[in-house]
Amino acid sequence: MRYRKATEVLPEELVEAIQKYMDGGYVYIPRKEENKKKWGEETSFRGELKTRNEEIYRRYLDGFGVKTLAEEYFLSEKSIQRIILSEKNKEKKQ
Repeated sequence: MRYRKATEVLPEELVEAIQKYMDGGYVYIPRKEENKKKWGEETSFRGELKTRNEEIYRRYLDGFGVKTLAEEYFLSEKSIQRIILSEKNKEKKQ
């Protein structure tokens, strides 16, 4: 999201009306509920994380230790443990 000058996108009368309440400063205008997007929806990052986490779990099952995986993936041991637990729970549900 980038800032845009109100005078560039709003009619002059509306800018003047807003200035009665707030003369200068920043105002956030939220998206309409029907236009909101889920996290990662516009990029492939969500899918990349899913693939990475599945790979970490597979390698853990193949005998790689938490410490080794943490070093290889540049994550904390706690993060690796969380990923393993999450993937294990997904496996149980299937």
